[in-house]
Amino acid sequence: MTNNLNDPFKGLILDEEEQAVEDAIEKGEYEDVPDFENNKKLIAEAASRYVRLNTAKPMTLRVKQTDLIKIKVKAKRNNIPYQTLLGAVLHDFAEDKRELSLK
Repeated sequence: MTNNLNDPFKGLILDEEEQAVEDAIEKGEYEDVPDFENNKKLIAEAASRYVRLNTAKPMTLRVKQTDLIKIKVKAKRNNIPYQTLLGAVLHDFAEDKRELSLK
């Protein structure tokens, strides 16, 4: 009895970009990267740092009760959780998309 494993790539349809890469590989247009393992480690570390920097961190914040009620009402009107609304406002401020106005 022979073990016939299905080829997962059989009948695979590639888009233009994928086909161009496949063609280039077949033509030998790619070169080996010098010190591949070291470069691979550097890229993996950069990706890991990127993920960590874009991970939400919990924080404790004291807010007046009346302000929190108003924030929750605005969030409810927009059908989003109030924490999401606060996060969006903080993000916009951090990215200089929102100005601080002290009266």
